[in-house]
Amino acid sequence: MNTADLGLPVDVPSTALFTDQYELTMLQAALKAGTAGRRSVFEVFTRRLPDGRRYGVVAGTGRVLDAVENFRFDPGVLRFLREKGIVDDPTLEWLADYRFSGDILGYPEGEVYFPGSPIMRVEGSFAECVLLETVILSILNHDSAIAAAASRMSSAAGDRPLIEMGARRTHELAAVAASRAAYIGGFASTSDLAAGFRYNIPTVGTSAHAFTLLHDTERDAFRAQVDSLGGGTTLLVDTYDVAEAVRTAVEVAGPELGAVRIDSGDLLLVAHRVRQQLDALGATGTRILVTSDLDEYAIASLAAAPVDAYGVGTQLVTGSGHPTASMVYKLVARAVSDDPGAPLVPVAKKSSGGKTSLGGRKWAARRLDAYGVAEAEVIGTGEVPDALADRQLLVPLVEGGEVVAREPLDVVRDRHAAARAGLPLSATQLSRGEPVIPTEYLHGGSGS
Repeated sequence: MNTADLGLPVDVPSTALFTDQYELTMLQAALKAGTAGRRSVFEVFTRRLPDGRRYGVVAGTGRVLDAVENFRFDPGVLRFLREKGIVDDPTLEWLADYRFSGDILGYPEGEVYFPGSPIMRVEGSFAECVLLETVILSILNHDSAIAAAASRMSSAAGDRPLIEMGARRTHELAAVAASRAAYIGGFASTSDLAAGFRYNIPTVGTSAHAFTLLHDTERDAFRAQVDSLGGGTTLLVDTYDVAEAVRTAVEVAGPELGAVRIDSGDLLLVAHRVRQQLDALGATGTRILVTSDLDEYAIASLAAAPVDAYGVGTQLVTGSGHPTASMVYKLVARAVSDDPGAPLVPVAKKSSGGKTSLGGRKWAARRLDAYGVAEAEVIGTGEVPDALADRQLLVPLVEGGEVVAREPLDVVRDRHAAARAGLPLSATQLSRGEPVIPTEYLHGGSGS
């Protein structure tokens, strides 16, 4: 069983400073005003999907749970805040005892979402909820962007496996998170060992051009690799002449050679030529892996090519042109007074320029058509209609400050595959388009 997200095998430092200064200055002012303890509801959502995308993918939830658990102001952090004069002493005293004690609900990780979807709902006092804004958004915005790109790529690849190879194209810690998100989106493995160690994602890798260039001849390089890794290894065949390299590879490893990798040139043309050559040499079972700045469009263009697997790096870890999901974290309801039992009232920012939001604590459900295919994302306040009661999307993640929803990463990955399969067929089209299902709003009740 994949044990990812059941507990990290490495120590995670405090996440308390993964925030913006104004979270702490708001806290200080609210403490002084006597409003910091008011019961509040914050929601994470996006007003729109990246241009041309038809659905989003929720990813990073497991990492958010880790971050909330480790949001602790230890002595070193408090000393920094004191020395820099960020907040006053009463606020530092309050922060020293900080533990999130509220509730978090959200779309289960791997689920798809649409504009307005309340992807995560954080409830508790204003003070304890407002501090989590930046760390929650930084995780969800990054991971959901990568997972969405990965989902499009895996859809384009069909049943051909994808390898995540983007560690060298992003920040070293972002690379680990990107690998996790890519796995959720449908990638089969990663080249990044830190991701394999932390999240139990299958890891792969053999050699680069440097290994071939190290040796006096290409044959010497292939022989060294086969002697070390066996005939089932993958040999890189485009350092010099591809046809000569393929011939040498089969001579060295035999017709049972595992695979060859092509990393340059006209991949469609070269793949056909290499397949013909391999078959003529009797290496009919040798697979062809292609790399070289692939994205979902390049992968789709190779659908008719004799390619067995794809390796993707730069475009994946940068969200294939959309490196953020543009999610926001907004206060949507707050208590009318400091009384713990005081009712909630909806609140919302009023603004021009497309930055408006809807007040009130929301529920979300996905309505299906007669064939069981999603036809609308329904979002509302107040009572949930009976017809949608068993289609609700928000699930408990944290209750009373305790995490209640850690899952193996394979469960999350399978959930995404099922969620994507439940969308209309046009969801997997790579052509530019609107969200594949509309968002509908039902209003009723108060914020409580």
